[in-house]
Amino acid sequence: MGFEYLSALCETSDKDLVLQDLMNDLGRDVWNYAYFLTGSMDVADDVFQDVFVKVYRNLYSYRGESSVKTWLLTITRNVVKDHWKSAWVKRVLLMAVIPRKETVSSTEKEVLSRMERGEIWKAVLDLPDKLREVLVLVAHHQLSIPEIANMLGLSEGTVKSRLHRARGKVQLKLHEADRVNHAAETLDAHTRRRKGR
Repeated sequence: MGFEYLSALCETSDKDLVLQDLMNDLGRDVWNYAYFLTGSMDVADDVFQDVFVKVYRNLYSYRGESSVKTWLLTITRNVVKDHWKSAWVKRVLLMAVIPRKETVSSTEKEVLSRMERGEIWKAVLDLPDKLREVLVLVAHHQLSIPEIANMLGLSEGTVKSRLHRARGKVQLKLHEADRVNHAAETLDAHTRRRKGR
């Protein structure tokens, strides 16, 4: 469903109905992106709620300068940033009770491996954060280079460069995995032949 009408909304429109449409059509993208950024289902749930509260309050401020999806993902990213700046999160991170990198990595691997082939997502998850985010925004959320550049506050050239590097690194990892798998299969076949003698 297109949301072109959002930029022409007037104060008399039914905000509840518009919000319900947005949540039905793009809510999954918001939650998935929140989860990708935080690595926590509980935090993604909280971020999801916060995003749509903000959207409800600011529905009439949408100016149509980007797609509605990009607008929602930008709000999601900002809510996550605010979350990481909160005093509670700082205390947890400082005390190292929940090391964020490990939590994100293991949880992401579990959920994302259900979304696509495990090998591909493992290669994606091994990327540095800045490369991984650009690749996920293109591959999973189907955002354009200009939308990503605007959302992340980067030049289009930087986004293209990161995307090119991310794809190259994933391809290299997949080729390495193929070589390892082929070597293992060859060794296994050789071992079976020797046992059969």
